[in-house]
Amino acid sequence: MVWKPHATVAAIIERDNKFLMVEELVNNQRVFNQPAGHLDPDESLIDAVIRETLEETAWGFTPEAITGIYLWKHPENGESFLRVAFCGTCHDHHAEQTLDDGILQAVWKSRDELIQLQRQLRSPLVINCIDDYLAGKRFPLDMLVSVPS
Repeated sequence: MVWKPHATVAAIIERDNKFLMVEELVNNQRVFNQPAGHLDPDESLIDAVIRETLEETAWGFTPEAITGIYLWKHPENGESFLRVAFCGTCHDHHAEQTLDDGILQAVWKSRDELIQLQRQLRSPLVINCIDDYLAGKRFPLDMLVSVPS
């Protein structure tokens, strides 16, 4: 068996001490997560986080830095996730846009509100990413290199 972690991206967007989050249905449970998702074939990590943020929140996203790269193993199913988290700003809200399947709504939540919802967070990555962002962790976008075939 070959080990294949899921390659994912996430957007950390803060405005007025609140973070843009998605409330989504996962296995018939309401959970909160950053705008996040899988890397598609032939897509850069930056393009993936811009696309995922728009699809899940109807907000345009401009990545400004990387806040961290995380490896997490789901304790129940054993699947591994390699997440690249980006921080940046949102713009151009398209309120009429239909959100991705499973996404109930985009919401703004403070860190304290998210801590109160700890049992409803999709994974521990949610708070880890926010805490790294709040700690000032920033890495340049140009550390990501796509090597041509």
